Amino acid sequence: MPATPLGVRRAAVVFIFITVALDVLALGVMIPVLPKLVLGFQGGDSAGAASWYGWFAAVFAAMQFLCSPLLGALSDRFGRRPVILLSNLGLGLDYIVMALAPNLWVLFAGRVFAGMTSASISTANAYIADVTPAEKRAAAFGMLGAAFGLGFVIGPALGGLLGSIDQRLPFWVAAGLSLLNFAYGWFILPESLPKERRAPFAWRGASPLGALRFLRAHAGVAPLAAIGFLSQLAHMSLPAIFVLYADYRYGWSEWQVGIALAAVGVSSALVQGGLVRRLVPRYGEVRMLRIGLLAGALGFLLYGFAPSAAWIWLAIPVMASWGFATPSMQGLLSRRVAATEQGRLQGALTSLTGMAGIFGPFLFTQLFAAAIRHPQAWHMPGVAFYLAATLLALALLLAFRHAR
Repeated sequence: MPATPLGVRRAAVVFIFITVALDVLALGVMIPVLPKLVLGFQGGDSAGAASWYGWFAAVFAAMQFLCSPLLGALSDRFGRRPVILLSNLGLGLDYIVMALAPNLWVLFAGRVFAGMTSASISTANAYIADVTPAEKRAAAFGMLGAAFGLGFVIGPALGGLLGSIDQRLPFWVAAGLSLLNFAYGWFILPESLPKERRAPFAWRGASPLGALRFLRAHAGVAPLAAIGFLSQLAHMSLPAIFVLYADYRYGWSEWQVGIALAAVGVSSALVQGGLVRRLVPRYGEVRMLRIGLLAGALGFLLYGFAPSAAWIWLAIPVMASWGFATPSMQGLLSRRVAATEQGRLQGALTSLTGMAGIFGPFLFTQLFAAAIRHPQAWHMPGVAFYLAATLLALALLLAFRHAR
């Protein structure tokens, strides 16, 4: 792969960092209020709201599972920029639909559309692989993780504040941010994939089955992808039930949830934006992958056990150290495929994320609902987080066996 000039590479990474930060900020704004909106449509029934919210997350993930390989292949053929722009535009329109939705079915339709176009993060990862040398990719992927953290520092706190004014206001703000992100990309974001490094498009490789064949065809990729799948499946417990869990167990308001998620964002940004680039080169991607998975498992155990809200605050910095895992895994994976296949790799990984999202939210929300529906017979509201810890423990075993 021809070297990208240092100044161009830095400018491109800054562009992508801002793009991802704005995208996640828009997502973070609505996190504290979307479950509450579903709860309102359900007349205050927490168990019913948990069940519906699981279906919302599952259909979004199903669309990602089906469409991400296609968008990844298109980004290898036509470049990263148009796919990122399409994603941002789709999310902005979806937030407008949610702001106006009169019932659950309209919200449901909006999530279907957003899932079909949601590819900004996976394409951003391919963008980073285009412009960054292999030995520096883990740090660059960590910076994207820090963009996540930055978005979640401001977004949930802002969403909680706006939601206390009007429950629909955060959706309008999220729409504005996504459309602003689209405009930013249209006028500022350069293309990262030159025409001579673009790959032909083939429908056979642009399907979920083609994505799985792609992962199996490259040495050392499938086990790392399995680790990523288990990690993503465990992560689905957080957006699926954290707001409902905190409301049920501790009586947290939108504002309190927003502050907690902002603390998660600060911790994540410190780990992925600062510590990853210092510790991964020193200790290696394999070791930091294992450390991150272990920290995530311990964090979930603390979430599930937490007899009081103070334990949640204790678990947040532990959970943040999970942030070492994904940049390390992405760095290892990006070395194992050609420069012309980075989009397909990221599309395949996002498809696995979508697969986790199909089953994960439904699994965790139904488990949480069962744990609180009949408290006299079986009352263990933290059981979903215990399951997430078990999944990360399995990923850790795979990391010890296959990550080299």
